[in-house]
Amino acid sequence: MLFSMKIPNLLTLARIILIPVFVLLYYLPQAWSPIAAAMVFGLAALTDWFDGYLARRLNQSSPFGAFLDPVADKLMVAVALVLLVETFDEPWITIPAAIIIGREIVISALREWMAELGERASVAVSYIGKVKTTLQMVAILLLIGFTPYSALSWIGVVALYGATLLTLWSMVQYLAAAWPLLREDI
Repeated sequence: MLFSMKIPNLLTLARIILIPVFVLLYYLPQAWSPIAAAMVFGLAALTDWFDGYLARRLNQSSPFGAFLDPVADKLMVAVALVLLVETFDEPWITIPAAIIIGREIVISALREWMAELGERASVAVSYIGKVKTTLQMVAILLLIGFTPYSALSWIGVVALYGATLLTLWSMVQYLAAAWPLLREDI
């Protein structure tokens, strides 16, 4: 079955399989470990872009891919953010990480609920969501790959805060789109 799967779905599965590899590399007590973990995270981020591109380009979209792709994204990002919270052990990393993870939970629940109502299109992924994801991936990559408090990790912190602001903005947009249905039962 694995070899008969569509290429975009294989890439999505590869992203999930890379999560334990990423964690293992992150914790290895070697000098090269952070850069290796960052490279695996970067590879996973590339598969995120590539699987969507190939699904559209090769006309290989599938219900399985539509389900698994956002799950793989959220798993990879949540695991990386939890590791960064542990590494930095500072509220200025914990707060944006909690906001990003919390937003993902809220929007996932909102999308599921809207789908049950037949209104999933009103909370489809937006351009801001794509920019947020890109900024978030860059931030995580820099924070993982470079020594905490180095110049490049500070650029990662700035990118993390940019991603957090876009996270909040996109959440407000999604909630505003869903508000007419949400307020019916208040």
